[in-house]
Amino acid sequence: MSTQTLQQPAPPKFGAPVLEASGVVMRFGGLTAVNNVNLTVREGEIMGLIGPNGAGKTTFFNCLTGMYKPTEGEVKFQGAVLPPKPRAVVKAGMARTFQNIRLFGNMTALENVMVGRYCRTNALAFTSIIRGPKYHREEAESRRIAQELLDFVGLGHTSEHLARNLPYGDQRRLEIARALATDPKLILLDEPTAGMNPKETEQAKDLIFRIRDKGLAVVVIEHDMRFIFSLCDRVHCLVRGETLIEGSPHEVQSDHRVIEAYIGQPDEDEEELVAEAHAHDHETPPTAPTAPASPASDLTKEDRA
Repeated sequence: MSTQTLQQPAPPKFGAPVLEASGVVMRFGGLTAVNNVNLTVREGEIMGLIGPNGAGKTTFFNCLTGMYKPTEGEVKFQGAVLPPKPRAVVKAGMARTFQNIRLFGNMTALENVMVGRYCRTNALAFTSIIRGPKYHREEAESRRIAQELLDFVGLGHTSEHLARNLPYGDQRRLEIARALATDPKLILLDEPTAGMNPKETEQAKDLIFRIRDKGLAVVVIEHDMRFIFSLCDRVHCLVRGETLIEGSPHEVQSDHRVIEAYIGQPDEDEEELVAEAHAHDHETPPTAPTAPASPASDLTKEDRA
């Protein structure tokens, strides 16, 4: 075995499949928003979902998380078919954030995260009303876990601040903390860095790596290609609701179809004009008679510009 082979990093090792979407189709009347999409996400894997605007990424997310019932196909989580009910999906172990932040603005950061613990509590309504011992135990436990998650995402000092008063980047991280409070096995992040500056984007990347290191699988929708290709283990590209390519970041970013999907492809007339211009540039211009000197001929190219 050569030295070069020995120096190559070992491929990442992932666990068993957590999420398996098979033949997912979503139609709205005569419009097919998602068409026969398959996706498998394994334990400890970060999967990127990319595509131009209108590609069906968020619609596909909604199919995975029970907000939409797929017209065709099925979604399995840890081997079991998920019902199209968001609460059941969350209890099964799948959490998500949203493209548009959905926090409770008049609640504190700590209270927002505690809301995420609701699916893991079992005190009945009557016990909660009279505030019995079980209610107090679960409330104290929820408060402890919520504070730990705020510390984990770097917002421990904001626990008593109203969510609406937090900076935009902190609100994004608070939404992730609330999703983590549901105790998920898989977390889906819909454009987690939208509107962030470069420093906040780098902090978000570090946070996602730390979430993965806790044993969670992660699926990320994002338009920032530099962010996606430096973050993900695999990338799935959707175009017009269909899978264009799935593979490693290197395979996807070097595929010419992905580039064309984002910036378009010149039509035949444009290609002919470019070819003609290119050929004209390489022709030797005919010798022209010497023109009489003029003041303009003494100017440099920069001066004439």
